[in-house]
Order: sequence, then structure tokens, then C-alpha cells
Amino acid sequence: MGYVSAVPVPQPRAARAAVPGGGRRSLAAALFLGALGATVVLLSAGQTWAEGTASVIGGDVAVEADGGTVTGVPTALAIVGLAALFAVFAVRRTGRTLVAALLTLSGAGAALAAFLGASDSAALDAEAARLSGDTGAAVAGLSHTVWPYVTAAGAVLILIAGLLALRFGTSWPAMGGRYERA
Repeated sequence: MGYVSAVPVPQPRAARAAVPGGGRRSLAAALFLGALGATVVLLSAGQTWAEGTASVIGGDVAVEADGGTVTGVPTALAIVGLAALFAVFAVRRTGRTLVAALLTLSGAGAALAAFLGASDSAALDAEAARLSGDTGAAVAGLSHTVWPYVTAAGAVLILIAGLLALRFGTSWPAMGGRYERA
């Protein structure tokens, strides 16, 4: 006679490890944070980062510079990061690690460029020189807005997405090999 036991049979460790606990959550978090970060960087880089006045013949003129005029690096790196975020699914193994590293570096570089651009006055001085016709013209009453810091915050989100991809990317699904050459 065969008896059926109600005692659960323990599963081998390999079977339990095949379904990672944080794989799907980390994937969703990385996609959300990376896309949100890139969107924030792209939108805030187009806003006014610095303002001031330039002396020209006939009085003072208001001068302002947006993020793209101050530095185009955050915008370029946000686009690279966004491409790397989605390319992470097209590659496997070492390629995935390299693309995740590129994503991480894109976020770090964009954040650093935004922080450095927050106190930069070169773009406003160049605009003052253009308006006045005097190459030595400088901006007076220089003030900076919050937008470089918003850009840096968006870049930090890209950085976090890259770190998630580096840490958990090996457990994420990849594109199928259906169309690969043998």
C-alpha cells in the first residue's frame, strides 16, 4: 500500500535559486528610474540656468542662459543613458555588464556636469560679449536658478538605474535568440 504524506518535501537549492526574488522588481525599478531620470534631465536642461545683466550702449540688457548653452553634456549623456537602458535587454553576459556600466557612467557624468554648470558664468559672459560687441564684457548681477540641480537629480536617477542593472541585470530577461545567426 502506498501512503501519501502531508509533509512538504524540501526543494533542492538550485530549484529555489532559479527564481530570483528581486529580479522583476529591480527590472521595473531600473526602467522607471532610468526613463524618469532621462526625461527630467532632457526637460530641465532646456530651462534657464543662469541670469544676469550686460552693459551695452544705451543701458543694461537682461541676459540668460539655458542648460544647453551652459553645457550640453547632461543632455547628451541622458540620451546615451536612455539608449543603454533599453540596450541592456539586447545583450547577455559580459555585454550586459558593459552596457550597464555605460548606463551608470552616463548618469554619473551627467550629474557631475550639471553640478559644475550650476556655478558657471562663461555662457552668460559670452552672451554679454555678443550683445555688447565687446569681447571683454562680463555679466553683472549674476544669479543661478534651481534647474541645474533638478538636472543633477534626474541624472542621479539614471545613475541608480545603472547600479541596479549592474547588480541585478544578470537575472533580467533578455531578447530571444530567435533571429540570431548560428
